[in-house]
Amino acid sequence: MGARIKDVIVDCRDPEALAAFWAQVLDRPIAARIGPFVWLTRGDGPGLGFQKADGAKAGKNRVHFDVGAPDPAAERARLEALGARHLPEYAAGGFLVMADPEGNEFCVIPEGPFELDDEGRASYLEPGA
Repeated sequence: MGARIKDVIVDCRDPEALAAFWAQVLDRPIAARIGPFVWLTRGDGPGLGFQKADGAKAGKNRVHFDVGAPDPAAERARLEALGARHLPEYAAGGFLVMADPEGNEFCVIPEGPFELDDEGRASYLEPGA
């Protein structure tokens, strides 16, 4: 049997605040606080923890979350009310790209399948999609 991803850890300046944001986004309450870590309740798949790190985020994430939602446009409004912000500079790719309160990029995608063109662009935000 090969290795598997057990946990995803997000480095951040304020683990408590960022964990509280993601707890609301994912409906996974905070489960534990251990040293510099704040952990969400484990759901299906990898665990999610937030680790205190010095310094602000710099540059674009090399790894990001894709958050599934039945209606990405409606989810955008809910996420903005929780403290996320829309990143329109990524609109050409057809994905709904947001940033969490510390600036970490993530995508909001449909829960079901959706099409990508040969360049990897999505069209699920277009009217009638």
